[in-house]
Amino acid sequence: MSEKILIVEDEKKISRFLELELRHEEYEVLKAYDGRTGLEMALTELPDLIILDLMLPGMSGIEVCRRLRQNKQTVPIIMLTAKDDVSDKVMGLDMGADDYMTKPFAIEELLARIRVAIKRKLSEPSEKSEVLKYKELQVNHIKHQVQYKEDIIELTKKEYELLRYLLENKNIALDREKILEKVWGYDYYGDTNVIDVYIRYLRSKIDQKYGVDMIKTVRGVGYIIYDE
Repeated sequence: MSEKILIVEDEKKISRFLELELRHEEYEVLKAYDGRTGLEMALTELPDLIILDLMLPGMSGIEVCRRLRQNKQTVPIIMLTAKDDVSDKVMGLDMGADDYMTKPFAIEELLARIRVAIKRKLSEPSEKSEVLKYKELQVNHIKHQVQYKEDIIELTKKEYELLRYLLENKNIALDREKILEKVWGYDYYGDTNVIDVYIRYLRSKIDQKYGVDMIKTVRGVGYIIYDE
């Protein structure tokens, strides 16, 4: 059975181009031209992946993404935008997008990222009892929940995945390229400062708030969490 991909794009020429390319790759394709319709189709049609434009009539791509994640929808989302700014990338990823491409883009690269996103989704571990710990901090994979003592820590999807990856690899110095590859699923072609932004987010929500020194910087390399 072919994977179902939902395109939410108001530029009809781009939408049609994507549709033809995806059908050529034997994907099933659904289309929406505004944010509200896209959100409704995402919740009712349950696609395997969503290609989501950032700027949409009716409801922005950022808001569509936020509402899907609020609804506990884990479908991979690749955002498209005409803007090429790190803050826009961070905003989209912060709302739960899995990937990000700037227009104009090479269709071969988009198809490759689609394959990566779907493969990652299919290879996610089945729910099982899995709790990662650091001192009083616990990351519960089944509940998708982070807790420090009795406090529940609210993290975005990417913050959670980054923290989990660091904890899974305690005592290993992880360079930024490796983190991008494993957490985002592809190389950001030099935009490794996105990792630094997310590390700051985690430190503000955990290290600084609870007075711990969990995430350490390895100068010239990346980051590490030592097993305590």
